[in-house]
Amino acid sequence: MNTYRTTAKIVGAMYLAGFVVGIGGNVLILSILSAPDHLSTLSANSTLLAFGAVLWFMAVIWDAAHGVLMFPVLKPRNERIAVGYLGFRILDAAFIAVMAIFILVQIPLGAEYLKAGADTAYLQSLSNMFMEGQLYAYNFGMAFLGVAGLMLCYTLNKANLIPRPLAVWGLVGYAVILCGSVVEVMGFNLLSIHAIPGGLWEMFIGVWLIAKGFNPSAFAPDEPVISERGEEREKMRLSRA
Repeated sequence: MNTYRTTAKIVGAMYLAGFVVGIGGNVLILSILSAPDHLSTLSANSTLLAFGAVLWFMAVIWDAAHGVLMFPVLKPRNERIAVGYLGFRILDAAFIAVMAIFILVQIPLGAEYLKAGADTAYLQSLSNMFMEGQLYAYNFGMAFLGVAGLMLCYTLNKANLIPRPLAVWGLVGYAVILCGSVVEVMGFNLLSIHAIPGGLWEMFIGVWLIAKGFNPSAFAPDEPVISERGEEREKMRLSRA
C-alpha cells in the first residue's frame, strides 16, 4: 500500500505538471509560429521557441513514465490492458517527440531565411510543411493518448481504484480526445476544443491522486486480484477437475 500511495502521488504530480507544461509550451510555440511572416522574426525568438520544444520533450518523458508507473498497478487487474496502456503511452510519447523535433527544425530555417535575401519561397514552403507535420504528429499522439486513457479509466473503474463518477468522466474525456484527434487528422480544425474535457480530468485526477491516492479497498488483502491469464488457468483447472 505504501508503494501504491507513492505511485499515486507521483502520477498525480505528473498529471498536473503535464497540464502546465502543455499549456505553457503551446502558448510559447503558437505565439512565434502563428505570427505573420514568422521566419523573419524566428531567429530573434529562437530561445523561446527552443524552450517551448523542451517543455514538450519533458511531457514526452512523463507520458512514457505514466505507462511504466501504472503498469504494476494495472497488471494484477488486467494484464493485457496493462501492457496495452504501456504500449500506447509509449506511442503517444514517440509522436509528441516527433512534434517537438519539427518545432526545433524551424530554428535553422529562420536563420537561413535571414541569409537568403529575396529567394525565400522554398524556405517558407519548408516551414509550412514542418508546421503541418507538427500538427499531424500532435494529433496522432493525442489519438494514442485517447486510446490509452480509455484503457486506464476502464480498469480504474472496474477495479474500483477511484470513484466511479471520476472514472466515467475520464472515459468520456478520453473518448472525446480520440474522436476529435481523428477528425483533426481528417482535416477539420476543432481548435483543440476536444481536449478540454480530458484535460480538465487530468488536472482534477492529479489533485485527487496526490490528496487521496487509489481506493484502499481495491487492495484489500482478503480480496486478492489475479491477472487475466491467471483467471483463465484457474478456469481450465476447475474444468478438468
